[in-house]
Amino acid sequence: MSVMSRRVLITGASATGAMLGLAGCASTPTRLTDVDPAYRRADVQYASREPRGTIVADPLHHYLYYVEGGGQARRYGIAVGGEGFGWSGVAMVHSKQEWPDWYPTNEILERHPELTAGLKELPGGQGVPGGPNSPLGARALYLWQGNKDTLYRIHGTNEPWKIGSNVSSGCIRMINDDVIDLYDRVGISTKVVVLASNVG
Repeated sequence: MSVMSRRVLITGASATGAMLGLAGCASTPTRLTDVDPAYRRADVQYASREPRGTIVADPLHHYLYYVEGGGQARRYGIAVGGEGFGWSGVAMVHSKQEWPDWYPTNEILERHPELTAGLKELPGGQGVPGGPNSPLGARALYLWQGNKDTLYRIHGTNEPWKIGSNVSSGCIRMINDDVIDLYDRVGISTKVVVLASNVG
């Protein structure tokens, strides 16, 4: 089956999944063949001044590194959006969630009013409950600077073919297998460095 026909099959399989794909990402099991080999998880040599346990996101090159020290890191492929190029700096993991609920912003709903039909009343307001259809995927890391939410997230996706590219929504997307792997390695207050990009 060609890549194009796989994409059509996957995106056409669920109207809800396709609808949510417009506003972010949803979550289903990932086939490794859907991911460009250049962006598959790997342990690599990585020279960094950052201490062991730091996350370094490189939006320009579509990689995220978990620094392991000794010139080594675990590298993951990522997809980033417009906001992925609009924010850089140092933050920390303020909280972590498994299968998080997704609450679309007013801006997202203005761009995609069709999403309102799929929203449910949740404890935090109108949104999509955590699970296979949540646009935040299997895991999410919420990044803050001091006492302020950066509104920048590292989260899962069910659109693995988009890893290595720029997509319509912001934040950092990882395939669910990778975001689970990263989630299990990091704790609250983990340092996150988002490198500047010369794009956008």
